[in-house]
Amino acid sequence: MACGDSKSIAFVSGNFNVVHPGHLRLLRFAAEQADVLVVGVNSDKVHGVTLPQDMRLENVRSISMVDYTVGLDGPADTYIAALKPNVVVKGKEFETGFNAEQAAVDSYGGQLIFSSGELRFASLSLLERDYSDADISAIRKPLDFPNRHRFEISRLRSTLAKMSGMRVLVIGDLIIDEYVTCDAVGMSQEDPTIVVTPIVSKTFVGGAGGVAAHARGLGADVRYCTIVGEDEFAKLALNSLEEQGVRCDHFADSTRPTTRKQRFRALNKTLLRVNQLRHHAASADIQCKMLTAVEAALAKCDLVLFSCFNYGCLPQDLVDAIAVKARAAGVMLAADSQASSQVGDVSRFKDMALITPTEREARLALNDFETGLAAIAERLIAKARAKNLVITLGAEGMLINTLRDGALRTDRLPAFNHSPKDVAGAGDSFFISSAMALRAGEDIWQSSYFGALAAALQVSRVGNSPLTVAEIVAEIEESGFSHD
Repeated sequence: MACGDSKSIAFVSGNFNVVHPGHLRLLRFAAEQADVLVVGVNSDKVHGVTLPQDMRLENVRSISMVDYTVGLDGPADTYIAALKPNVVVKGKEFETGFNAEQAAVDSYGGQLIFSSGELRFASLSLLERDYSDADISAIRKPLDFPNRHRFEISRLRSTLAKMSGMRVLVIGDLIIDEYVTCDAVGMSQEDPTIVVTPIVSKTFVGGAGGVAAHARGLGADVRYCTIVGEDEFAKLALNSLEEQGVRCDHFADSTRPTTRKQRFRALNKTLLRVNQLRHHAASADIQCKMLTAVEAALAKCDLVLFSCFNYGCLPQDLVDAIAVKARAAGVMLAADSQASSQVGDVSRFKDMALITPTEREARLALNDFETGLAAIAERLIAKARAKNLVITLGAEGMLINTLRDGALRTDRLPAFNHSPKDVAGAGDSFFISSAMALRAGEDIWQSSYFGALAAALQVSRVGNSPLTVAEIVAEIEESGFSHD
């Protein structure tokens, strides 16, 4: 490509021994100057290089804003003269010195621009690790609970094996979760506002789409039914799910955008959340199409999961119609209805094998914020006619309730991870894992323990990345235990 081509080109070069946020800002600036960003990585012979070129090229290629990388075997200005990029970008610190690139860009009418790419101490690898690596060292599996309920933790491997090939249908709201990691600059001098500079952005498929992805990661054969907007975010999410092996029945609604939630984070804390969504119920036509798709899927289904975020995907009439058809087909049903910034009622999902509200969601369903938690559990399990109820309590663990022979049995399971990085996907991972364990034939005690283990792994990293069989197996075999 060259200046005369239809797409403009920006070029940046350097050693890139460790890609840090300063590089990211420089590369982002360069990417904004043209249609295509090309990055040249200096040869191993250049002064200051400490890592092999192949390794440095691999690091740069992993940066999403970079379109092309090239390993330079000579001076950058020689390559620039051949490529003829529209813009060459260098760090601001080079502006007052001699720049061989200037003569190269002058020869064909290009432009050399200087932009700040100041050093920061955090490296890109550390930022990426927050999203990809689970810190299992923070997980402690309690022993008293499995002892009380007479199962061995090692038996969870057989539970996991039973999930392989399980046919799971997930129905519910699709959400795009975007995490924007920022540098904290300080306080504004004009008003009492925290000032941050974005460094890197990561996007995950969340909501019921995240539940479907978790199910697939655990080995299930997954079908997902949802509503999307007519926008690029829908395409992004559906493509991601299909790449993961989740089959999607999606129905476009022109009256709403694809639900998107942005989290702006700095110093490992979320500073601000921005939600872009609509709450209104799906139209009668879309509900009819969804019911038709679900009915067709029920013939080859072992478990139906309602994953409701109360953004209009699951109106009551549709829930009731699906439940009737699922029971007629002999398919197990479970439900989770989230109400964090929105309002929902988990008790509207009647006769489920499992419901998994937070304490707030349980109290919202009963409009009772004063009664003791044990009484809340007893009343909710009766109102929803649920076989099993798990009230999740965040750092305090969970309260497990089950009806057996007309009597309510209750036990508490403490949290496994007391140093979570991001709790956003905890409920989703617990819900799908415990529901699949129940369908695999385990009792509520072992199923809840399995789900708690999955949730502990999920909160060990940032973002709602799907769990994998390998991660679960590794943690089952990990010897770090503690007592209640």
